[in-house]
Amino acid sequence: MKHDLIDVFWLIIYPITLGGGKRLFAGGAIPAAFMLADSAVASNGVIVVNYERAGAIATGSY
Repeated sequence: MKHDLIDVFWLIIYPITLGGGKRLFAGGAIPAAFMLADSAVASNGVIVVNYERAGAIATGSY
């Protein structure tokens, strides 16, 4: 992530808790916008998601 080389993420999410956990991305990651391209849920509750790069991060004003 810190070299801005990622265009697609495939994540497999298991419905368990193992403790404090680790960060998915370490410090130094470049902010990037992604959008959900595909998803599926298995009968055992496992979720598979595909995120694709969505361009610049959109920010708003309040």
